Amino acid sequence: MSARVRKLIGLVGILGFLTAYVVVVATVGDHIPKHWAVQGLYFGLAGVLWGVPLFPLISWMNRGR
Repeated sequence: MSARVRKLIGLVGILGFLTAYVVVVATVGDHIPKHWAVQGLYFGLAGVLWGVPLFPLISWMNRGR
């Protein structure tokens, strides 16, 4: 598989994942307590952890350069 095709597939996968991730985080965020510390912790972690599941996809996209 060529690098261009891998990057196109990866782009579609990343955009799909991020769309679903934002919907899930926002939906769950509506159900957490309305205290500033709890919301800060939740959204802070959610804002950082989105990248972890994408590491394998990104490394696959860049394989065989």
